[in-house]
Amino acid sequence: MIKHVTTVDQSDRKVPYNLRQSGPTPVQMLISTRVRKSPYWHLSMEAGCWRATVYNRIYHPRGYVKPEDGGAMVEYEAIKNHVTMWNVAVERQIQVIGPDAEAFVDYVITRDATKISPMRARYIILCNHMGGVLNDPILLRLSKDEFWFSLSDSDVSFYLQGVNHDKRFNVEIDEIDVAPVQIQGPKSLALMKDLIGDQVDLDNMPFYGLAEAKVGSRDCVISQSGFSGEAGYEIYLRDATLYADDMWNAVLEAGKKHSLMVIAPAHHRRIQAGILSWGQDMDNQHNPFQCNLGYQVSLSGKGEWNKSANYVGKEALEKMKADLQSDNKPYKLQLVGMTFGGKPVEEYAPDFWLISPAEGGEPCGYITSPWYHPEQKRNIAMGYVPFDGSLSKNGFPIGKTGQKFKVHLPDMYSDTPGVPVDAEVVSIPFTESFNANTREVSKATA
Repeated sequence: MIKHVTTVDQSDRKVPYNLRQSGPTPVQMLISTRVRKSPYWHLSMEAGCWRATVYNRIYHPRGYVKPEDGGAMVEYEAIKNHVTMWNVAVERQIQVIGPDAEAFVDYVITRDATKISPMRARYIILCNHMGGVLNDPILLRLSKDEFWFSLSDSDVSFYLQGVNHDKRFNVEIDEIDVAPVQIQGPKSLALMKDLIGDQVDLDNMPFYGLAEAKVGSRDCVISQSGFSGEAGYEIYLRDATLYADDMWNAVLEAGKKHSLMVIAPAHHRRIQAGILSWGQDMDNQHNPFQCNLGYQVSLSGKGEWNKSANYVGKEALEKMKADLQSDNKPYKLQLVGMTFGGKPVEEYAPDFWLISPAEGGEPCGYITSPWYHPEQKRNIAMGYVPFDGSLSKNGFPIGKTGQKFKVHLPDMYSDTPGVPVDAEVVSIPFTESFNANTREVSKATA
């Protein structure tokens, strides 16, 4: 019998993470009309997609190079050395538009929306009244009265409409027919210059800057951003259902001389950068402090956390912050960076692998995102371990670097089957990002 592990203290969760170690499951995904095919789905199939998952109730391509041909690490080499395109139409675009757009957005996010200028984007979080993280999208501000939430994997569109059910904010909130792709890798700038010419001054485009441009003669919004830590851009295609082929094929054509490869979202590289994946590294029953997002709480500027306006979750979150600064522990587990032994992990983990104290004993934590780091020649991961109260220089919770643990790996990765491998807590990120993000700048995890 495969049993759920109960020794990991998840007592502050209503629904615990399922810690059964059931391993790979030989099933075939059912493709049906119950889940949406994005405008790029057929194009991903043409590009060789062989596996997928579901994200935001949309089919999500998650592999193009088959294991017998080198698998995900071939895709890793492409993003590290050349340039890649990802189908990320699963990032549904939720438009908030109207005279009260800024006030509404400021109310539902934890950072100060009034500090986001038109034609700029930012990484943000939304929390519920208990301080749980509902979503961590990219927020695009197109104009004074128009914002787009580029969603991670949860139904925030319904939540936003629910918040404004009484129409106290004069805004319209709904999904729009805009679908993004990501262009990521060291040759991304050169490709984008060939793709859009002099429509945008890409050399002077700031990180998270936005611009309007045509790609394949179709209207798009361009952002310097991405989910990898590498140099990169996102292309948000307007009227994507109609014009997906035009934009996609224009990128393929421009990318030929840059060795462009269509790949799945580069989770190996995003783990190196310490970028979180909602549903995997955190969910609505995690608060921002325990998953390295405490720097987003009341964020009002560079190194400033003084947002004065009220927002959903503010009371609960500021109480947590005060508790932490008083050496109290308002939750049980903390997300940390780890290195660990064993054979190279070059594939997605099917389970949350268990973590035990270094001296042995019952499991006390679990791995959320493991992968092999080729340049460092070691396995790395993010995972949850008991919170010991350690804080960064800026007062944000962190793991105690140097602390030792054991990780229980599947036999295929174990040096000796059944024997856990050594692990050590280290700082995040494992590899610096091309564009330093707010977490890195604020030293929230160091």
